[in-house]
Amino acid sequence: MNVNLGTPYESLMQRLIEKGYAGNQTELIRQALVAYERQVDEEEVLLVRKAVEHEMQLVESGKLKIIPFEKIKAKYLK
Repeated sequence: MNVNLGTPYESLMQRLIEKGYAGNQTELIRQALVAYERQVDEEEVLLVRKAVEHEMQLVESGKLKIIPFEKIKAKYLK
């Protein structure tokens, strides 16, 4: 794979390599991708947590009706 990042990013990569954060550009890109994946995963967890909190607020306020699973099962698995 050949990627052209442009001068500002190439300079940033060189500075990070010189500081010892990675041995070469490939290693630095791998580390960046792993860090980005971790960030995306954390954001997804945060969004799910917020959605669950919102739904629980609706349940607690009585604005959302709860149907027991057994009732749903009985209705649709005849």
